[in-house]
Amino acid sequence: MSALQPADYPRRSFVARQLVAAGAQFGETDGAAVALDYGDAAGETETARRMGLADLSPLPRIGFKGAGTAEWLAGQGIVVPEDSNRASRQANGLLAARLAPAELLILGGLDSDAEPIRALGQAWASEPVPPVTPRGFPLPRADSHAWFLLSGREAPAMFAKLCGVDLRAHKFADLEIAQTQIARISGIVIRDDLVAAPRGAAGSVPGYHLLFDSASATYLWDCLIDAMAEFEGRPVGLSALRSLARG
Repeated sequence: MSALQPADYPRRSFVARQLVAAGAQFGETDGAAVALDYGDAAGETETARRMGLADLSPLPRIGFKGAGTAEWLAGQGIVVPEDSNRASRQANGLLAARLAPAELLILGGLDSDAEPIRALGQAWASEPVPPVTPRGFPLPRADSHAWFLLSGREAPAMFAKLCGVDLRAHKFADLEIAQTQIARISGIVIRDDLVAAPRGAAGSVPGYHLLFDSASATYLWDCLIDAMAEFEGRPVGLSALRSLARG
């Protein structure tokens, strides 16, 4: 068992007990413990290519909503997708997901660097009150939404058991977003491939961010673990995802 445990920090994952029970080895990120691996980092990288489930809830994220949100974020250097239900990768590792014309969700990168997210929050707070131009308002997505990542070539087949949206590659492209239900829980699915390649090309590793009400985290974790069993899927840590993303 890892010497470092989620209970060592005031902020912890919504599924911390499940991670500990599964034998997770933890590392610190932004004042919380994140599961790095489950004792077999090399093997987990291969698992993540087939079917892996990672808890990213301790990683930084923030939301913004309201009139002027897209324009204000663009002014902060964020590449804002032109259309709703699309995401865009940022040069600093962030992922900007446009959920509606005036609502965006910003996810931190796998490097766990909280500074870009923190800088956005500080920039918003430093604006004059009342603001010179509309800028929306921030949403505490790190508290309201749990964050899982499902990876691997078998992920679309597994999703077919739990979700009404067809998430196969030829129907749901990289950086598309579905706001739907997963195991009867309302949530957000963002495709963000760990190894990006032309649609359907060999070597690609599909990745799907799942964001949903944090109160349902334990329920959905257990549902996903059960649904993954027939595909020999299992939990993987952040180290395996980083290894894949680095190529």
